Amino acid sequence: MTNPYISKDEFAIVDNVIEKLGKDIRIGLPLGVGKANHIVNAFYQRAREDSSLSLKIYTALTLVKPKGKSLLEKRFIEPFADRVFGDWVDPQYEIDQQKNSLPDNVTVYEFYFPAGKKVGNRSAQENYVSSNYTHVARDLFDAGVNVIAQIVADSKDGKTYSLSCNPDTTLDLLRDLRKKKPYPFVAIGQVNSQLPFMYGDAIVKKSHFDYVLDNPDYNYKIFGPPKMSVSIQDYAIGLYASTLIKDGGELQVGIGSLGDSLVYSLLLRQNDQKKYHDIVNNFGIIKRYNKVVEKKGGLTPFDLGLFGASEMFVDGFMHLFDAGILKRRVYDHVLLQRLLNEGVITEEVNFDMLCRLLERRVISPKLSKKNLNFLQHFGIFKDEVQLEDEKLILKDGSFIDADLNMEENLNKISEKCLGSALKKGAVIHGGFFLGPNAFYQWLRDLPDEKRKLIHMKCISKINQLYGHEELDKLHRRDARFVNTCLMVTLSGAAASDGLEDGQVISGVGGQYNFVAMAHALEDGHSVIQLRSTRSSKGNVESNIVFNYGHITIPRHLRDIVITEYGIADIRGKTDSEVAAALIEISDSRFQDELCEQAKVAGKLRLDYELPNWCLKNTPENLASEMGVYQADGLFPSFPFGTDFTEIEIKLGKALKSLKGKSSDKLDIVKLLAKSQFVKIDEEKENCLTRMKLLSPKTKEEHLYRRLLLAELSS
Repeated sequence: MTNPYISKDEFAIVDNVIEKLGKDIRIGLPLGVGKANHIVNAFYQRAREDSSLSLKIYTALTLVKPKGKSLLEKRFIEPFADRVFGDWVDPQYEIDQQKNSLPDNVTVYEFYFPAGKKVGNRSAQENYVSSNYTHVARDLFDAGVNVIAQIVADSKDGKTYSLSCNPDTTLDLLRDLRKKKPYPFVAIGQVNSQLPFMYGDAIVKKSHFDYVLDNPDYNYKIFGPPKMSVSIQDYAIGLYASTLIKDGGELQVGIGSLGDSLVYSLLLRQNDQKKYHDIVNNFGIIKRYNKVVEKKGGLTPFDLGLFGASEMFVDGFMHLFDAGILKRRVYDHVLLQRLLNEGVITEEVNFDMLCRLLERRVISPKLSKKNLNFLQHFGIFKDEVQLEDEKLILKDGSFIDADLNMEENLNKISEKCLGSALKKGAVIHGGFFLGPNAFYQWLRDLPDEKRKLIHMKCISKINQLYGHEELDKLHRRDARFVNTCLMVTLSGAAASDGLEDGQVISGVGGQYNFVAMAHALEDGHSVIQLRSTRSSKGNVESNIVFNYGHITIPRHLRDIVITEYGIADIRGKTDSEVAAALIEISDSRFQDELCEQAKVAGKLRLDYELPNWCLKNTPENLASEMGVYQADGLFPSFPFGTDFTEIEIKLGKALKSLKGKSSDKLDIVKLLAKSQFVKIDEEKENCLTRMKLLSPKTKEEHLYRRLLLAELSS
């Protein structure tokens, strides 16, 4: 491999690639923020200019600055988007796909959508590819992808690049392409100085790329979705889930408010045992789920700490890292990790460790070059020690015989050669990252020695055990894979990615991988979280249903399900036991109907009666229970801050409520009538100013002003 062709001009690179590969371009882009947006936009522009150029784009989770549709939405969103997303460059293909205006010679294939954003978009729905995350590289290879393009971070010494936010599929795909060489292909990197330089498998030689776009004017801001509010339902779910995380274990957690709620409760468990136990007791967790918690989780602080391994390295891990919860280091060596797990050695390097390594034949009595490389890689030997002619040469020129059978040599080596502590350990393994701007800044500001504790890896090393089962089983002891879904059926199946009419909400991603992995690990568990209800066109519907026309996780992989009303431990249980456990954590407004459906279908014993404790599973009771703690300053709406201002938070609530009422003419009439009696105080004036409605000029502005004032006063 040779050094890449480096240019400041994306069109020079793109035209060179087209000349080399021809007019059938199949470009693979990482999901999320890792896309080389200037490169793909240049390819897209060439395709719009030349209809004979076939451009196929394979990717996932394409992100663009949010834009409003109505006047109110635009005035709320656009100033916020400019402030938060800055000079982020939108992929133009996504803008056109949203308008259903892609050229005939361009097709976009995606395996994961931003949640709910592509419902009803014919092009996106037709060209969705349902694939487990671990199979994406395989599918791209089969599709004949001949261009890979992503943003990278440059090293301080200029010798290497870091794939930073997205080594996930790039490493797997390039490995297969370079090994099998099925057809000509190129790899393109785009340097962005805003990216933190990440370690682990993410570090590659510059020759990893054929072309590199390196233009200082293109160091755009990385897309940072803002933190959203955490509801009382989310907090209750997170509280239950926090009792199932075992000290010394491994944690995978998803994105969004449910992930934030779990992180918040884990921090409470770590930092304030008195309050945590008080809340846990008042929620009846000990009384109802004591056996489950004792066997599968715990309530004590994390003395041993957790190891985090997740396809998406979420910003919640940042808070767990800073709090000293994510601190269990793992090492990419089976024998070394086994000794650590068994407690035979600690991370302190000493004479005893050397003896244990000899006893367990991790190293041979007569040290070889391979032994020395191992010892130095993990910090057991000092870097300056050399091995020549069966002698260890020290920094001062003296030497020691490399024969550890001799006690004299062993003692000298212990005195002269040993380091102080193990190196190359990791507390986090991640496939990609995406989060708010504060998260990126934290990564950039981390000292190198701490950032090196985060290993970014290809997705095949994160989302599956195959090929590295022995090591992963040691890393992932007491693993808890915590994910979310849309609905759960009374058989324990989960729908997470789509609706029964076939419309795709998001994608399978890695969820199936982690659920299956939980069952493959002796002490692993899958924890599926969901809110018990949802609102649809003004109606409340249950998210626990008897049956559903689409599932993501089959019932034979059922394990643990959590709603705001409790925990259903359903692995290995009968269909009747599963149905009962799920009905007991459903909203009380739907329990009788669910019981009847299950009994009629022969899936719930006829004499089953709901226990008293679950008969008050209502939002009102939950609000009352949580309200006590919120009054004490706990469970705030934005536990980890937000990019929204106080005015925007208030406006956001009002606009969301107003949108829900917009389809009902009677509600609108009531609001208009109410607006006549609203007094404009300083806060409302600030809201009107933010929305440019303080001095309305058009009829539309006058109407929206009245509606907004009425809603703000609610």
